[in-house]
Amino acid sequence: MRLAWLQPEDLIAHELVQCRDEGIDVEDIGARWTASGGDRTPGRLGFGGPLQLRPLAQTLLAELADRTAARGPSADEPDDLAAIEAQWSRQPVLPAADDVAVGDRVHGGWLGRAAGCLLGKPVEKMPRDGIRAIAESAGNWPIRAYFSAAGCSDDVAARWLWNRRSASTSLAENIDGMPEDDDLNYTMLALDLMERLGAWLSTSDVAIAWLDSLPAGRVFTAERVVYRNLLDGVDELDAARMCNPFREWIGALIRTDAYGWAFAGDPRAAARLAHVDARLSHTRNGIYGAMFVAAMAAAAVVADDVGEVLEAGLAVVPPRSRLVRAVRRGMAIAESGTGLDAALDQLDAEFGEMHWVHVLNNAAVIGYALSLPGGDFAAAIGTAVAAGWDTDSTAATVGGVIGALRGATALPAAWTAPLHNRIATSLPGFDGSALDDLARRTVTVGRRLRAGR
Repeated sequence: MRLAWLQPEDLIAHELVQCRDEGIDVEDIGARWTASGGDRTPGRLGFGGPLQLRPLAQTLLAELADRTAARGPSADEPDDLAAIEAQWSRQPVLPAADDVAVGDRVHGGWLGRAAGCLLGKPVEKMPRDGIRAIAESAGNWPIRAYFSAAGCSDDVAARWLWNRRSASTSLAENIDGMPEDDDLNYTMLALDLMERLGAWLSTSDVAIAWLDSLPAGRVFTAERVVYRNLLDGVDELDAARMCNPFREWIGALIRTDAYGWAFAGDPRAAARLAHVDARLSHTRNGIYGAMFVAAMAAAAVVADDVGEVLEAGLAVVPPRSRLVRAVRRGMAIAESGTGLDAALDQLDAEFGEMHWVHVLNNAAVIGYALSLPGGDFAAAIGTAVAAGWDTDSTAATVGGVIGALRGATALPAAWTAPLHNRIATSLPGFDGSALDDLARRTVTVGRRLRAGR
C-alpha cells in the first residue's frame, strides 16, 4: 500500500515547486530528477514518481532541504513571531466582548463552519466545471442549498463523480448530523488544548495532542508529513521543514477558528496562539493563513461588518506577503462588481496553476466570498464552493466568519437543522458532541484565557 503525501518519489515534484515559489534556484536539482526519469509535474493526489527512483528522491530532498535552510525566511515573509509582530498593522477598533452576545455568535461560528464544510464535502477535488454541471443539473445554480443526487441527470452523474468518501454523509438526502471532517476535528482539538493548557499552550503540546488524539489516517498533506516526522523523532520546531513541500498549503488555516472565538475581540492574542499551533507544520504563508483566520474569528464574534473582520485578519499578517496580496485580490474582484462567472474566471487565471490545497489560491477565494455585498450566508458559502479548489475548507472558513457575524439565531434553518446539533469525530471524548455545548465550552475557556489563565 502506498500512502499519499509521504513517499519521497512523490514529494520531490511538490518540493521543486515549493522552492521555486520561495525564490530558491533549484533548476540543477530538477534537471537531475528529470534526467533520471522523474516527473516534475506534481501528482494530483501525491502519487507522482516510480518506486525505483526513491533513493534518488531521498538524496535530492535532502539537498533541497539544505538549500531551503541556507536561504531562510525573507524579510517580507518571516516565520518568527516577533518578526511577524514587528510588521503588524493597526487593528480596527472593535466593540468590547459581551458574554451574552458572544455566546450566540460563537455558536453561530460553530454552526456556520460545520454547514460550510458539509456543503463543500461532496465536491471536494472536483473542478469548477464539474461543480457547476452538478449544481445546474439539480437546479441549484448559483449554489444556495446542500448538494443532492436527486435531480442530477445520469449523464452528469456519470461524468462527474461525487467525492465517494463523503457523499454518503454529505448529500442533502443523507445528512444526519455533521459527519467527521478534518476541518472540524482540528477545531475541536484546539478547544481541548485550550481547556487543558490555557494560556501556556506550546507547539510541543500541539504535537503531543496530534499523536495522542488524531489517527494518522485523519491527517493530510503537511500534517501527515509532520506526523511522520514526529514519530521519527524530529524536534517539533524543525518538523515543518523536514521533507515537507506542503508547508505553505492550507492545513494550518483550517485549524485556528476556535482560538479566535475564545479570544473574542482580541485578534492579536488569537493570532499569537494560532502561530503556536501553525508553526508545527507550516512556514511563511502557511502560518499567515492560520493567523489570518484566527484574527478574523476573534473579530467576527464582536464586529458589525465583514470589512472590519477582513481588516482585522489582514492586520496580523506581514503586509508585503503573498497571502495579503491573494486575499486583497479576491476582495478587489468582489468589490469591482464583476459577475460570478467572470470573477471566478479571474481567480482561475491568476491562481489556477497552484495545487488545489495551496493556501494562496484558497485565501483569494475566502477574500472574494466574504467581500460579496450583502453578507448573505448562503451566497457566501455557495460562492466559496463554486470557486472549486479546497471546497470544504474554504466554505468552512467563510461559513464560520459569516455565522459568527450573524449569530446562531439568525442563521437559516435550512442550513443548521440537518446538523441535528451533533458532530461525529474520531477524537477521544468528542464523538457525538452537541454543537451548542461546544460553543458554551468555547466561551467558558475564552473567559479564562482573557483573564490570563
